[in-house]
Amino acid sequence: MTRTTAATTAAGAIPAGERGATRIADRVVAKIAARAAREALAQPPQDGGAPHVTVDVRDMSARVRIGMELAYPGDIGAQCASVRHQVASRVSELAGMEVPEVTVLVERLHRVAPESGRTR
Repeated sequence: MTRTTAATTAAGAIPAGERGATRIADRVVAKIAARAAREALAQPPQDGGAPHVTVDVRDMSARVRIGMELAYPGDIGAQCASVRHQVASRVSELAGMEVPEVTVLVERLHRVAPESGRTR
């Protein structure tokens, strides 16, 4: 008769406390957030100005702070809201974390030529 050990049993048969856990590094969450912030902007900076991201991860919850450059003239509030929404959505989707807070700091504005009409 074959003897069954913990190493040979199916993964579902091992109690949850003995299986371990996955930890996602802060720098991975920061990279996801930076990419999401760039995706959220209709007109990203020409020089490719990367957002400055810091994260605070605790118990599968991430608080994100992003410093970035935004287009002007334009609706700064709407751009910030778009960044907040996209970052929270992507971090939640890709890292499986709750994102209760995304702070957007506008570090600089870059001038964008109007699509039509006169330029002063």
